[in-house]
Order: sequence, then structure tokens, then C-alpha cells
Amino acid sequence: MVVDPGLAFSAAVAPAEAVATGLEPVLGGALRQKAVWVDEAACIGCRYCAHVAPNTFVVEPDLGRSRAIRQDGDRDERLQEAMDTCPVDCIHWVSFEDLPGLERRLAEQELQPLGLPSPARTRRTLPRAAA
Repeated sequence: MVVDPGLAFSAAVAPAEAVATGLEPVLGGALRQKAVWVDEAACIGCRYCAHVAPNTFVVEPDLGRSRAIRQDGDRDERLQEAMDTCPVDCIHWVSFEDLPGLERRLAEQELQPLGLPSPARTRRTLPRAAA
């Protein structure tokens, strides 16, 4: 049986209410009532959250700050443990509706990389030993 590939272009489009929003759990089940948010401006890059809940948090390579990359990556207990171990309390439960506004506010801030030398900083030279 040969299927015409042109059928993909003639298929009806799903109604707007049936289109996936990205907030649905990947593997099925109930959607969390709250989302996980990392205030990257307050994050010190300790990596505790990424060690406790590695399916949810990742350390962003350019800035060295933690970021929540998935909302359904780890169990609620793991996420709460990551929040409790955060030394600067920068991980929060927020509503899904608040995420776009929080991301927009974060994008407006100018964050400096953590733990990386500043380009303006001069390199220290040690005196040479006498020969």
C-alpha cells in the first residue's frame, strides 16, 4: 500500500482548544498545579538543585546560573528538596500563568556570568626568579 505524502498538507487543522500548549505532561497524568521558577538574578550557581533534581534543573553554561528546563522532570518531593537546599532561596513555586511575565522580567535584566574572570581584569604576573 502506497500512501501519498501530499495527504499531510490536505489534512484538517485541529481546533485551537485542542492544540498542545507545552504545559501538558509528556508522559500523561495530571498537570501540576504550580510551576517551578528559578530567579536567576539571585542564583549563586551552587548547583545543589541540579544535583537533587537533575531532570528539572540545569546550570546555564554561559552565566553559570541554574534554570528550570522541564516542569515534569522530577517528583514534587525532589523539587521541594531542591528548594529547601538552595542557600539563597531563589527557587519558587509559581502559577503557570505567571511564567511568561517572570521570563520577560528576567530577560530585561543584565546578568553577569558567575565565576568567570572579567575581561577588563588584568592578568596578574609573578616576578621572575633571579638566575
